[in-house]
Amino acid sequence: MTHCQSGVEKGVKKGGNPIEVMGLLLGRPDPLTPHTLVVTDVFALPIEGFETRVIADDQDVVNHMIALGESLENTRKEKFMGWYHSHPFDLGQNSHCFLSQTDISTQLQWQRSEDPHGNPFLAMVVDPLRSLAKEKPDIKAFRVYPPDYESPVTNQCPDGSIIAVEKEKLEKWGSCWSRYYELEVDYFMSNSARNVMDILTKNLWMRNLGSTASLETENRNRYPERIAAVAEKLKIVDASTFASFIEKRPMSSLVSATSSATATASIAEGGNSVVASGESTGTGHAQSSSRQGQEIKNACDGVVDFAVEQIHEGITQAAKTNIFS
Repeated sequence: MTHCQSGVEKGVKKGGNPIEVMGLLLGRPDPLTPHTLVVTDVFALPIEGFETRVIADDQDVVNHMIALGESLENTRKEKFMGWYHSHPFDLGQNSHCFLSQTDISTQLQWQRSEDPHGNPFLAMVVDPLRSLAKEKPDIKAFRVYPPDYESPVTNQCPDGSIIAVEKEKLEKWGSCWSRYYELEVDYFMSNSARNVMDILTKNLWMRNLGSTASLETENRNRYPERIAAVAEKLKIVDASTFASFIEKRPMSSLVSATSSATATASIAEGGNSVVASGESTGTGHAQSSSRQGQEIKNACDGVVDFAVEQIHEGITQAAKTNIFS
């Protein structure tokens, strides 16, 4: 994080855009869980770039990497097992932790070179501006699929989510969203490091009281989108499906869905109100009871999650008002 932030400061001081930086990750595969890669240290490289393009193609830099790697293998019994670089782009709604076309080419070369020797190589991307704004590290780790790989799941993004809208995929994961996949990232630290962090963050509660997530520009901009998503789920559940679902489920199982069920019982169509009844349409007969139950559950979950979040934010803001007023 310190190295990535230095690139931001250096670029701004020069009166231009933040500078991308790059470094190497030192570590090893976990002997107890071979599919887990443990990063123990990082080493900055004298490389700078702009706009999704940062490459270690200078011969002096390559020689430096080789000499440093050989020295560390002898002294620390670990080796370079990944690389990192920053994406210090404008702060927006989505994280800038993704792989560009250049990043994928670089990572593929590393994987072809290191993987056959039992050293699975990974790529990490840091968004320093977002990390500062959110007051927590915005870091993601990735690996690249082979060039001939085709995902069996249509529209599957690197994190496993399914996004059908092309624009949303491009904004979140870049133009090469189907070429790589995300790895889960966990953090660990020694006891001494933990003690230092406890001292540095002892006033964290004050920062939490001084900020409100719901009032951040990013979250405010997402409200219409989230409301539209909930409304779309409610549209899927038509009145006949809901009526059929009630007949097949005990009343006790519908208690948690009462609020959203009331909203679903009357759906405006062309100015007319369609009221739920015991009759089923042809489409309702064709659907299985499990499908009906899942549609109701999705609609209810969307309403409840959004409502609970808003209530929680309201209570938090009210508490802050009482404390500081």
